[in-house]
Amino acid sequence: MSKLDEILTFNKSFVENKLYTPYLTTKFPDKRIVILTCMDTRLTETLHKAMNIKNGDVKIVKSAGAVINHPFGGIMRSLIVAVYELQADEIFVIGHYDCGMSAIKTDKIVEKMIDRGVDSRTFDTLKYSGVDVDKWLEGFSDVEESVLHSVDMIRNHPLMVPSVPVHGLIIDPTTGRLDLVTDGSIDKE
Repeated sequence: MSKLDEILTFNKSFVENKLYTPYLTTKFPDKRIVILTCMDTRLTETLHKAMNIKNGDVKIVKSAGAVINHPFGGIMRSLIVAVYELQADEIFVIGHYDCGMSAIKTDKIVEKMIDRGVDSRTFDTLKYSGVDVDKWLEGFSDVEESVLHSVDMIRNHPLMVPSVPVHGLIIDPTTGRLDLVTDGSIDKE
């Protein structure tokens, strides 16, 4: 049975047996928080437990490394929508230790793309079109600096109201310990 078939079979039972009822909530975050965090699998449940959040409490936006790499990309748009349309009035940027983005080697990813069938000429086309694939895929070497970069992009975004606190934290994906990088209620710069 394929992974898709397994999921669809389980889902049918989930719906038929009304196992969704404990998770019913509205689209508005009860704690009025939006979190930008990493897509790391270790955070799927650990982050929620470590922060005492449950279904309906917060909006979650995920990206590789909790990085905002473009001020007008999808990540920033999601944060802005959460604030202006979905009643979030605080933003938490939460990176984590041992992040895969800290070990990214763009040349190795490009090699893997080519090995899996992406035509190597595509990279020339992108380069001549003004796309710096290496920069776009680039990771980071310091998680604290990366969190501060994302916090700074949010705080200084021309469409973000300055009164919204933007906090920066780093979570240990093993223990769930949260380390404060910047308190958006105090640190405004």
